Amino acid sequence: MFESKTGILFIAGIGFFVFAFVSNGALPMIMYKDLPEKTAEQVVNPRLVRQLRNMQLRWPEAFRAAFGELPEPKEVLPAATDAEKKRIETENEAIRQQETAAAAEALRLGRQVYIGEGCWHCHRQYVRPVSNESLRFGPVSKTEEYQNELQRPVMFGTRRVGPDLSREGGRRSNDWHAVHFFKPTMVSTSSPMPEYPWLFCGAPDKPNRRGLALMTYVQWLGSWQESYPYYEELDEVRGED
Repeated sequence: MFESKTGILFIAGIGFFVFAFVSNGALPMIMYKDLPEKTAEQVVNPRLVRQLRNMQLRWPEAFRAAFGELPEPKEVLPAATDAEKKRIETENEAIRQQETAAAAEALRLGRQVYIGEGCWHCHRQYVRPVSNESLRFGPVSKTEEYQNELQRPVMFGTRRVGPDLSREGGRRSNDWHAVHFFKPTMVSTSSPMPEYPWLFCGAPDKPNRRGLALMTYVQWLGSWQESYPYYEELDEVRGED
């Protein structure tokens, strides 16, 4: 058997499988076993908060009904006394905590919607180090990016029909995503993506709680990248000569 081509290919296949398991499975587990898993609150960042506030600005009634109202932080004026500065800083810290709580709530629900609607079947969340994927979708994914509760389990995708969404956050506006979820062909005429009108109250400018949550989750993907939102390794995208 081992002298035939079939036997050689069989042994080679087993060898490649073991190598892949060790390099992509066992080794990362050993390297990152002490890396703590972050909560949804811990992965909220200022970029995501800006997206959340943008949703509140665009759809105030829908946002208020879904996640409450986020008050604007107060500015500390140069002429303010120490007592006034301390009071304003305390109030702003409470606002930041409210922002984090609302964003974390939206992220958890958005992830559930993403899974429940089957988005992960066609859209993967893993930029591979092959086929120049980084030129299309941004930097190759790193293990530490998945060390949080929103990546359990990691959604690598099954069909890879649509684009990778690992770096989707910030690439498009919330308005674009709302129209895209409501009726994809309105923004991408050849899109095979199904419509999701149940995430809205009859129109793309009337997202419901689940629709807002899904947009929040998508806008979070990749928001931790230093090159946000320009992830592609293209000179013309980065404005370089």
